Amino acid sequence: MKDDAEMKGLEKLAVLWTSADREVALKVAFMYTNNSKKRDWWDAVRLIVWGPSAQLLAMDEELQLYIKEMLDNGVEIVACKVCADMYGVSEKLGNLGIEVIHMGKHLTQMLKSDWKVITV
Repeated sequence: MKDDAEMKGLEKLAVLWTSADREVALKVAFMYTNNSKKRDWWDAVRLIVWGPSAQLLAMDEELQLYIKEMLDNGVEIVACKVCADMYGVSEKLGNLGIEVIHMGKHLTQMLKSDWKVITV
């Protein structure tokens, strides 16, 4: 995960995806996140996989394909390690190219800084 020093002066968006609802993933979280980077609405775009979304992503092949597309478009994707471990999916998410790390401190720093954070 890039640190804030590397992204100083950039317009930064973080999408905190927490829902286990597949429609929320496809029609809200993924669509906006992917378009935000692909269409240069934001300089830096980060999708955070948190809670039940980790389990959904590990089981759903269509969502996994969408994750690959977002990575190819330059979206940074990270997952909460504690959450992924609770669902037993850390290795699966890592194999998708997602960085699985402890996110509590990182999210707190983002909320206290110049990141714009939305939760879906």
